[in-house]
Amino acid sequence: MAYGTSGKILRIDLTQGSIQVAQFDEDFYRLYPGGKALAGYVLLNELRPGTDALSPENVLVIANGLLTGAPFSATTRFTMAARSPLTGSYGESEAGGYWGPELRMAGFEAIIITGRAEHPVYISIHDDQVELRDAKILWGYEPEEVQAKIRTELADKRVRVLQIGIGGENCVRYAAVTNELRHFNGRTGMGAVMGSKNLKAIAVRGSGRYHDHAHDIKPISEIGRALGKRVKDHPQAWDLQVKGTPGLVGAFNTGGFLPTRNFRQGVFAGVDNIKWEAYEKILSDRHTCYACAIRCKREVKVDDRYQVSAAYGGPEYETVEGFGGYCGVDDLQAIAKANELCNRFTLDTISTSSTIAFAMECFEHGLIGLKETGGLNLRFGNAEAMVKVVELIAKREGIGNLLAEGSKRAAQAIGGDAHLYAIQVKGMELAMHDPRGKVGVGIGYSVGEYGGDHLYTIHDTLVANAESITFKGTEPLAIAALPPRELGAAKARNYTILENWTSFGKVVGLCYFGPAPRSYMQVGEVLAVVRAATGWEDVTVDDLLRIGERATNLARAFNVLNGFSRKDDTLPERMFQPVEDGPMAGASIDKEEFQKTLDEVYRLKGWNPDTTAPSRDRLRDLDIEWVADLLGV
Repeated sequence: MAYGTSGKILRIDLTQGSIQVAQFDEDFYRLYPGGKALAGYVLLNELRPGTDALSPENVLVIANGLLTGAPFSATTRFTMAARSPLTGSYGESEAGGYWGPELRMAGFEAIIITGRAEHPVYISIHDDQVELRDAKILWGYEPEEVQAKIRTELADKRVRVLQIGIGGENCVRYAAVTNELRHFNGRTGMGAVMGSKNLKAIAVRGSGRYHDHAHDIKPISEIGRALGKRVKDHPQAWDLQVKGTPGLVGAFNTGGFLPTRNFRQGVFAGVDNIKWEAYEKILSDRHTCYACAIRCKREVKVDDRYQVSAAYGGPEYETVEGFGGYCGVDDLQAIAKANELCNRFTLDTISTSSTIAFAMECFEHGLIGLKETGGLNLRFGNAEAMVKVVELIAKREGIGNLLAEGSKRAAQAIGGDAHLYAIQVKGMELAMHDPRGKVGVGIGYSVGEYGGDHLYTIHDTLVANAESITFKGTEPLAIAALPPRELGAAKARNYTILENWTSFGKVVGLCYFGPAPRSYMQVGEVLAVVRAATGWEDVTVDDLLRIGERATNLARAFNVLNGFSRKDDTLPERMFQPVEDGPMAGASIDKEEFQKTLDEVYRLKGWNPDTTAPSRDRLRDLDIEWVADLLGV
């Protein structure tokens, strides 16, 4: 085929032990060209509403994007999606690395996994040779050992391994999935879904090339070479290459919106001990994803008070800040150890650190005590206790068994005012970005299909200054330069456009750190690559935005069918309360203005403001009117 894909999807029923290959045509691919769109289509068609997320009936979709594996930067992402065991909503998480491109080289665009194996298994894919293999011997082992054992068993040291650790095996509701030990599908609990299915790993080896199905590889390669030379010329891309995301810690603290002590404060007194200048002292190497010139991945090693292996990479911004200022901890070695444990156990670092901070605030308010914590003095700033709790969560031991359920369920079990300290939306903990400083991110937390994630939209600070290189990169998207804390109709319009652009990236496999405005790949270059990959010369920027909007509407329809409505599109009460200190002291979100802005977002999206269900007219405009029949609208 010559429209950017093999059109082949693997279907694996773990209960029956059956393996089939399905084929989709170009008309299908035009509407659902991989990633988030393909996953949404499958889940809406194949997963009965109300299905228990940890039951064999849950459907797990792993889908490459249209551009995954292309020979230029930031095209490495693949989507994992299912009903989330953490939120009960549409659950999705993307990862980079090398596994997604390898799946494409093996000739498959996606894998649909159903059922539950009688005993632990792993899937082996070598081109068109697919089999289920016994994984009883691998169950309970950590990722580094599992990867080595699988490569030895398959007699191929270049096999790419996607797997869960004991956090996934124990169905921690925010368990992650890792490939190459340091790239993660982190959010929404896809590792728990794998664990519930007795699926330990998926090993992939391919001998094909992206070129095999691209319509015209020449312009793709040319743009790829140009991007590789441009990294140092773009300040955002160059900063990512030099510092990676940990470089954000100091800047956010200076701005007064570094989430500290469970979002009570915006500055952290111990920031000098955890920001980039300190991080650099434990930096051991820099790494990248497939064919990416940005090289934003950091690796750390510690041989001191804590022993931290470089095999599991190094903490990203979310992790440094989550286990740092958010928990009141200024011990970078302890933070690095907490990160390593999360990666070894395959736990989402954002939900893990946030749930621990929630427990710390409960402890300080006397809602839990030494009896519940097993003697741990679980106060803000106690680095040793924090590290210990990570292990307890993964093993579901002591207080860890409760915290493994996530902060929303833990708060319901604890009772009293605990719900006020669970900083979550739809059951998922907020990322380390304070919406009181970036209200567009807050809109995303609220209306996003799985709650408190930070990658639904482009952050307000990147598009606030019309003269900035980041804003100028958005010119084809036709948004306005607006203050980060401004609400209203203009912000609602910005949000809907930028959400569609970000969603499009999740459909085609683009990393958030590739395209403008976040980085150096221009909108026109993305359009040119899509045209070259597919041969669809009639595709426009508006069509790319429609691809993203279609995927978002599929996810929203899934949520409506599973009982979600306007009441779930909210923010934690703390976001409507003032920041306690720093440059943003006293800043809060006006609840009435926020609700008015959401009304405008729903209007622009064509969603019912009460049920949040997409209208039939909007679904028809997006060429997915069949979804309206499911919704009964």
